[in-house]
Amino acid sequence: MNCPGGLPVSLPSAYAGAMSAPPIRILGIDPGLRNTGWGVIESQGSRLSFIACGRIRSDGSLDMGNRLRQLHEGLMEVIADFAPHEAAVEETFVNRDPQSTLKLGQARGIALMAPALAGLEIAEYAANLVKKTVVGAGHAEKAQIQMMVRVLLPASQAASADAADALAVAICHAQHRGARALRASL
Repeated sequence: MNCPGGLPVSLPSAYAGAMSAPPIRILGIDPGLRNTGWGVIESQGSRLSFIACGRIRSDGSLDMGNRLRQLHEGLMEVIADFAPHEAAVEETFVNRDPQSTLKLGQARGIALMAPALAGLEIAEYAANLVKKTVVGAGHAEKAQIQMMVRVLLPASQAASADAADALAVAICHAQHRGARALRASL
């Protein structure tokens, strides 16, 4: 419909939807050797939609190689089931215990390798940036992250802190992916 000056007043919703970018499905990963959290969301403009989340557990009684295999197989299954377009992985923080840091680094390697093998573009985010993006404070507690994930993705029922953290990583990527693309093009 046009106003007297010939300018459109509003577009029917079918046209508005057709003019927006298609949704991008994002896999967020919170790496851990015991539990690796994962969350899948869709981002379309500023709208976020919850798709699924969970965690992949490795059996602590197995040797390191088989625990890493379990994480790899679990992530590949998630990727096959939910067909994300992009992945975001939380960066590793350095722990006081060098052995724990090394083990977390190995799990993080799997978290980077699985989406790479599936041909996904992968982004990495520091934990403080994820927290600041989702909660507004870089040193937020896990309970605050879980609460904000439920606010931003009302349909999510993150059963674990690991799954909520992974959804937070995906939300962070959805918020920062445009700026990353712009920097990459310069």
